[in-house]
Amino acid sequence: MRLRSPQFHCDGGTTAATTAHRTAPGGTAIPVRGPDHKEEKTFPMTSAHSNAPSSAPSRVSSGVIHIRTRQTSHFTVLANRLAQRAGSAVTVGVAAYILSLPDGAPITIAALCTHFAEGKKAIAEALRELEDEGWLERRVERGPRGRVVTRTFAYDVPGAVPESAATSAPAPETCREPEPAAPPQQAPEAVREALPEAVGLLARLPHRDRRLLLSEREITTLAPAVTEWLDRGVPPQEIAAALTDGLPARINRRPARLLAHRLAVLRPPARTSPLPEPDRPPVVPLQNCDGCDRAFRADHPGHCRACRVSAEARPAPEVHCAA
Repeated sequence: MRLRSPQFHCDGGTTAATTAHRTAPGGTAIPVRGPDHKEEKTFPMTSAHSNAPSSAPSRVSSGVIHIRTRQTSHFTVLANRLAQRAGSAVTVGVAAYILSLPDGAPITIAALCTHFAEGKKAIAEALRELEDEGWLERRVERGPRGRVVTRTFAYDVPGAVPESAATSAPAPETCREPEPAAPPQQAPEAVREALPEAVGLLARLPHRDRRLLLSEREITTLAPAVTEWLDRGVPPQEIAAALTDGLPARINRRPARLLAHRLAVLRPPARTSPLPEPDRPPVVPLQNCDGCDRAFRADHPGHCRACRVSAEARPAPEVHCAA
Protein backbone atom coordinates (compact mmCIF):
# COMPACT_ATOMS: atom_id res chain seq x y z
CA MET A 1 0.00 0.00 0.00
CA ARG A 2 1.23 3.56 -0.70
CA LEU A 3 0.11 6.55 1.41
CA ARG A 4 0.28 10.07 0.16
CA SER A 5 2.47 12.40 2.18
CA PRO A 6 0.66 14.94 4.42
CA GLN A 7 0.04 18.43 3.08
CA PHE A 8 0.49 21.54 5.29
CA HIS A 9 -1.65 24.65 4.95
CA CYS A 10 -1.29 27.98 6.84
CA ASP A 11 -4.48 29.65 8.03
CA GLY A 12 -4.28 32.75 10.23
CA GLY A 13 -0.84 31.97 11.59
CA THR A 14 -1.72 28.45 12.70
CA THR A 15 -0.25 25.40 10.83
CA ALA A 16 -2.42 22.29 10.50
CA ALA A 17 -1.60 18.91 8.87
CA THR A 18 -4.09 17.25 6.54
CA THR A 19 -4.03 14.12 4.42
CA ALA A 20 -5.82 12.93 1.35
CA HIS A 21 -7.13 9.79 3.08
CA ARG A 22 -10.23 10.21 5.22
CA THR A 23 -10.25 6.46 6.20
CA ALA A 24 -7.66 3.75 6.37
CA PRO A 25 -7.70 1.33 3.42
CA GLY A 26 -9.36 -1.94 3.99
CA GLY A 27 -7.18 -4.77 5.23
CA THR A 28 -4.61 -2.49 6.88
CA ALA A 29 -5.83 -3.45 10.34
CA ILE A 30 -4.74 -0.16 11.95
CA PRO A 31 -5.40 -0.55 15.67
CA VAL A 32 -7.67 1.88 17.41
CA ARG A 33 -6.98 1.22 21.08
CA GLY A 34 -6.27 -1.80 23.25
CA PRO A 35 -5.94 -5.36 22.07
CA ASP A 36 -9.28 -5.63 20.22
CA HIS A 37 -7.56 -4.76 16.88
CA LYS A 38 -10.60 -3.14 15.31
CA GLU A 39 -10.24 -0.95 12.27
CA GLU A 40 -10.80 2.80 12.72
CA LYS A 41 -13.56 4.16 10.56
CA THR A 42 -11.76 7.48 10.12
CA PHE A 43 -8.11 8.34 9.80
CA PRO A 44 -6.60 9.36 13.19
CA MET A 45 -5.14 12.74 12.07
CA THR A 46 -8.60 13.98 11.03
CA SER A 47 -9.93 13.82 14.58
CA ALA A 48 -11.77 16.90 15.83
CA HIS A 49 -9.42 17.15 18.84
CA SER A 50 -6.31 18.34 17.06
CA ASN A 51 -3.09 18.84 18.99
CA ALA A 52 -2.26 22.01 16.97
CA PRO A 53 -1.79 25.20 19.07
CA SER A 54 -4.66 27.70 19.26
CA SER A 55 -4.54 31.16 17.70
CA ALA A 56 -2.37 33.71 19.53
CA PRO A 57 -4.35 36.53 21.23
CA SER A 58 -4.39 39.86 19.43
CA ARG A 59 -2.11 42.55 20.91
CA VAL A 60 -1.87 46.32 20.60
CA SER A 61 0.71 47.19 18.01
CA SER A 62 1.48 50.69 19.35
CA GLY A 63 0.65 53.05 22.20
CA VAL A 64 0.15 52.33 25.87
CA ILE A 65 -0.83 48.88 27.15
CA HIS A 66 -2.61 48.92 30.51
CA ILE A 67 -1.85 46.38 33.22
CA ARG A 68 -4.95 46.65 35.39
CA THR A 69 -4.93 45.76 39.08
CA ARG A 70 -8.09 45.86 41.13
CA GLN A 71 -7.68 48.29 44.02
CA THR A 72 -9.53 47.60 47.27
CA SER A 73 -8.09 50.37 49.47
CA HIS A 74 -5.92 53.52 49.38
CA PHE A 75 -7.00 54.68 45.93
CA THR A 76 -8.71 57.75 44.46
CA VAL A 77 -11.23 57.90 41.61
CA LEU A 78 -10.55 60.69 39.12
CA ALA A 79 -12.84 61.82 36.34
CA ASN A 80 -11.39 61.61 32.84
CA ARG A 81 -12.36 65.25 32.45
CA LEU A 82 -9.74 66.05 35.08
CA ALA A 83 -7.14 63.36 34.37
CA GLN A 84 -7.15 64.16 30.62
CA ARG A 85 -7.39 67.94 31.12
CA ALA A 86 -5.36 69.82 28.54
CA GLY A 87 -2.96 72.44 29.76
CA SER A 88 -0.70 72.50 32.77
CA ALA A 89 0.36 69.17 34.24
CA VAL A 90 0.90 70.96 37.55
CA THR A 91 -2.81 71.79 37.71
CA VAL A 92 -3.81 68.15 37.16
CA GLY A 93 -1.25 66.94 39.68
CA VAL A 94 -2.36 69.42 42.34
CA ALA A 95 -6.02 68.48 41.79
CA ALA A 96 -5.28 64.75 42.04
CA TYR A 97 -3.27 65.29 45.21
CA ILE A 98 -5.99 67.40 46.84
CA LEU A 99 -8.71 64.86 45.98
CA SER A 100 -6.62 62.10 47.55
CA LEU A 101 -6.28 63.92 50.89
CA PRO A 102 -8.64 63.27 53.82
CA ASP A 103 -11.10 65.91 54.99
CA GLY A 104 -9.46 68.60 57.07
CA ALA A 105 -6.02 68.33 55.48
CA PRO A 106 -4.39 71.74 54.84
CA ILE A 107 -4.10 72.76 51.19
CA THR A 108 -2.56 76.18 51.56
CA ILE A 109 0.15 77.23 49.14
CA ALA A 110 2.77 76.71 51.83
CA ALA A 111 1.46 73.21 52.59
CA LEU A 112 1.38 72.23 48.91
CA CYS A 113 4.90 73.56 48.34
CA THR A 114 6.20 71.14 50.98
CA HIS A 115 4.88 68.25 48.86
CA PHE A 116 5.58 69.47 45.31
CA ALA A 117 8.86 70.64 43.84
CA GLU A 118 7.20 73.57 42.02
CA GLY A 119 7.36 77.04 43.50
CA LYS A 120 4.66 79.20 45.04
CA LYS A 121 3.83 80.94 41.77
CA ALA A 122 3.10 77.68 39.91
CA ILE A 123 1.07 76.29 42.82
CA ALA A 124 -0.95 79.51 43.14
CA GLU A 125 -1.66 79.51 39.40
CA ALA A 126 -2.82 75.87 39.57
CA LEU A 127 -5.18 76.64 42.46
CA ARG A 128 -6.57 79.62 40.57
CA GLU A 129 -7.27 77.51 37.47
CA LEU A 130 -8.96 74.80 39.55
CA GLU A 131 -11.13 77.40 41.26
CA ASP A 132 -12.07 79.06 37.96
CA GLU A 133 -13.14 75.68 36.50
CA GLY A 134 -15.15 74.65 39.57
CA TRP A 135 -12.91 71.92 40.98
CA LEU A 136 -12.27 74.06 44.07
CA GLU A 137 -14.58 76.47 45.88
CA ARG A 138 -13.70 78.87 48.66
CA ARG A 139 -16.47 80.08 50.97
CA VAL A 140 -16.06 82.86 53.49
CA GLU A 141 -18.14 82.09 56.58
CA ARG A 142 -18.48 83.69 59.99
CA GLY A 143 -17.89 81.41 62.96
CA PRO A 144 -19.95 81.29 66.17
CA ARG A 145 -17.65 83.86 67.82
CA GLY A 146 -17.80 86.22 64.88
CA ARG A 147 -14.46 85.16 63.42
CA VAL A 148 -14.37 85.09 59.62
CA VAL A 149 -12.95 81.83 58.24
CA THR A 150 -12.43 80.54 54.71
CA ARG A 151 -13.58 77.00 53.95
CA THR A 152 -12.37 75.17 50.85
CA PHE A 153 -14.44 72.51 49.08
CA ALA A 154 -12.88 70.10 46.54
CA TYR A 155 -15.24 68.61 43.94
CA ASP A 156 -14.59 65.39 42.04
CA VAL A 157 -17.26 66.66 39.63
CA PRO A 158 -17.57 70.46 39.21
CA GLY A 159 -20.94 71.82 40.23
CA ALA A 160 -21.87 68.88 42.47
CA VAL A 161 -23.77 69.48 45.71
CA PRO A 162 -21.60 69.15 48.84
CA GLU A 163 -22.10 65.88 50.68
CA SER A 164 -23.40 67.59 53.81
CA ALA A 165 -26.23 69.15 51.83
CA ALA A 166 -26.87 66.08 49.68
CA THR A 167 -27.22 63.68 52.64
CA SER A 168 -29.42 65.94 54.74
CA ALA A 169 -33.00 64.91 55.35
CA PRO A 170 -35.33 66.01 52.55
CA ALA A 171 -37.78 68.72 53.40
CA PRO A 172 -41.45 67.69 53.54
CA GLU A 173 -43.33 68.37 50.37
CA THR A 174 -45.83 71.18 50.63
CA CYS A 175 -48.15 72.75 48.16
CA ARG A 176 -47.00 76.26 47.54
CA GLU A 177 -46.93 78.83 44.85
CA PRO A 178 -44.10 78.49 42.36
CA GLU A 179 -41.34 80.95 43.09
CA PRO A 180 -41.01 83.74 40.56
CA ALA A 181 -38.05 83.56 38.27
CA ALA A 182 -35.07 85.68 39.19
CA PRO A 183 -34.97 88.96 37.32
CA PRO A 184 -32.45 89.01 34.50
CA GLN A 185 -29.19 90.78 35.17
CA GLN A 186 -29.24 94.34 34.00
CA ALA A 187 -27.01 95.47 31.21
CA PRO A 188 -23.95 97.55 32.12
CA GLU A 189 -25.47 100.62 30.43
CA ALA A 190 -28.64 100.34 32.53
CA VAL A 191 -26.67 99.94 35.76
CA ARG A 192 -24.46 102.89 34.88
CA GLU A 193 -27.52 105.08 34.36
CA ALA A 194 -29.39 103.80 37.44
CA LEU A 195 -26.45 103.72 39.86
CA PRO A 196 -24.04 106.40 38.64
CA GLU A 197 -22.55 107.18 42.07
CA ALA A 198 -21.75 103.53 42.85
CA VAL A 199 -20.31 102.92 39.38
CA GLY A 200 -18.14 106.02 39.64
CA LEU A 201 -16.87 105.01 43.08
CA LEU A 202 -15.83 101.56 41.85
CA ALA A 203 -14.24 102.98 38.72
CA ARG A 204 -12.08 105.35 40.82
CA LEU A 205 -10.68 102.65 43.12
CA PRO A 206 -7.50 102.18 41.00
CA HIS A 207 -6.55 105.77 41.95
CA ARG A 208 -6.21 104.53 45.55
CA ASP A 209 -4.73 101.10 44.67
CA ARG A 210 -3.85 100.24 41.08
CA ARG A 211 -4.50 96.53 41.76
CA LEU A 212 -8.24 97.24 42.09
CA LEU A 213 -8.83 97.68 38.37
CA LEU A 214 -12.25 96.12 37.67
CA SER A 215 -13.87 95.02 34.45
CA GLU A 216 -17.18 96.45 33.28
CA ARG A 217 -18.96 93.24 34.24
CA GLU A 218 -17.43 93.27 37.73
CA ILE A 219 -18.48 96.88 38.28
CA THR A 220 -22.01 95.97 37.19
CA THR A 221 -22.07 93.13 39.72
CA LEU A 222 -20.70 95.16 42.64
CA ALA A 223 -22.64 98.38 42.05
CA PRO A 224 -25.86 97.26 43.86
CA ALA A 225 -23.88 96.39 47.01
CA VAL A 226 -22.18 99.80 46.97
CA THR A 227 -25.57 101.46 46.51
CA GLU A 228 -26.83 99.64 49.60
CA TRP A 229 -23.99 101.22 51.59
CA LEU A 230 -24.91 104.63 50.19
CA ASP A 231 -28.56 104.09 51.10
CA ARG A 232 -27.48 103.35 54.68
CA GLY A 233 -25.96 106.82 54.91
CA VAL A 234 -22.29 105.92 54.45
CA PRO A 235 -20.36 108.65 52.61
CA PRO A 236 -18.49 107.62 49.45
CA GLN A 237 -15.09 108.37 50.97
CA GLU A 238 -15.80 105.98 53.85
CA ILE A 239 -16.85 103.25 51.42
CA ALA A 240 -13.65 103.71 49.43
CA ALA A 241 -11.62 103.55 52.64
CA ALA A 242 -13.38 100.35 53.74
CA LEU A 243 -12.60 98.73 50.39
CA THR A 244 -8.96 99.80 50.12
CA ASP A 245 -7.53 100.10 53.64
CA GLY A 246 -5.55 97.14 54.97
CA LEU A 247 -5.37 95.18 51.73
CA PRO A 248 -2.99 92.20 51.67
CA ALA A 249 0.43 92.70 50.17
CA ARG A 250 -0.40 90.22 47.40
CA ILE A 251 -3.78 89.64 45.75
CA ASN A 252 -3.70 86.22 44.07
CA ARG A 253 -7.25 86.27 42.75
CA ARG A 254 -9.47 88.76 40.98
CA PRO A 255 -9.96 91.82 43.22
CA ALA A 256 -13.72 91.74 42.61
CA ARG A 257 -14.09 88.75 44.92
CA LEU A 258 -12.18 90.51 47.69
CA LEU A 259 -14.28 93.65 47.28
CA ALA A 260 -17.53 91.63 47.28
CA HIS A 261 -16.45 89.95 50.50
CA ARG A 262 -15.72 93.28 52.18
CA LEU A 263 -18.99 94.80 51.01
CA ALA A 264 -20.91 91.87 52.50
CA VAL A 265 -18.99 91.36 55.76
CA LEU A 266 -18.24 95.00 56.65
CA ARG A 267 -21.67 96.36 55.74
CA PRO A 268 -22.68 98.80 58.50
CA PRO A 269 -26.17 99.09 60.00
CA ALA A 270 -28.57 101.61 58.58
CA ARG A 271 -28.12 105.11 59.97
CA THR A 272 -31.27 106.85 61.13
CA SER A 273 -29.64 110.30 61.06
CA PRO A 274 -26.56 111.70 59.35
CA LEU A 275 -23.35 111.86 61.31
CA PRO A 276 -22.72 115.20 63.05
CA GLU A 277 -20.10 117.40 61.56
CA PRO A 278 -16.82 117.29 63.51
CA ASP A 279 -16.04 120.31 65.67
CA ARG A 280 -13.69 122.64 63.85
CA PRO A 281 -11.88 125.62 65.34
CA PRO A 282 -13.08 129.00 64.08
CA VAL A 283 -11.17 130.44 61.18
CA VAL A 284 -9.14 133.54 62.14
CA PRO A 285 -9.50 136.30 59.53
CA LEU A 286 -6.61 137.75 57.57
CA GLN A 287 -5.30 141.22 58.43
CA ASN A 288 -2.80 143.52 56.69
CA CYS A 289 0.13 144.68 58.85
CA ASP A 290 0.14 148.43 59.45
CA GLY A 291 3.92 148.45 59.34
CA CYS A 292 4.98 146.21 56.42
CA ASP A 293 1.57 145.57 54.79
CA ARG A 294 2.04 141.80 54.99
CA ALA A 295 -0.96 139.54 55.50
CA PHE A 296 -1.31 137.79 58.82
CA ARG A 297 -4.11 136.16 60.79
CA ALA A 298 -5.41 138.00 63.80
CA ASP A 299 -8.71 138.93 65.37
CA HIS A 300 -7.98 142.66 65.13
CA PRO A 301 -5.89 144.79 62.75
CA GLY A 302 -2.43 145.93 63.82
CA HIS A 303 1.15 144.87 63.32
CA CYS A 304 2.39 141.43 62.37
CA ARG A 305 4.62 139.43 64.68
CA ALA A 306 7.83 140.43 62.89
CA CYS A 307 7.05 144.10 63.22
CA ARG A 308 6.16 143.73 66.89
CA VAL A 309 9.44 141.93 67.62
CA SER A 310 11.39 144.57 65.71
CA ALA A 311 9.68 147.36 67.61
CA GLU A 312 10.43 145.74 70.96
CA ALA A 313 14.14 145.32 70.09
CA ARG A 314 14.53 148.91 68.92
CA PRO A 315 15.91 151.20 71.73
CA ALA A 316 13.61 153.84 73.05
CA PRO A 317 14.32 157.41 71.79
CA GLU A 318 16.18 159.78 74.15
CA VAL A 319 14.12 162.55 75.70
CA HIS A 320 15.87 165.93 76.33
CA CYS A 321 14.40 168.35 78.76
CA ALA A 322 14.86 172.10 78.19
CA ALA A 323 16.74 173.98 80.94
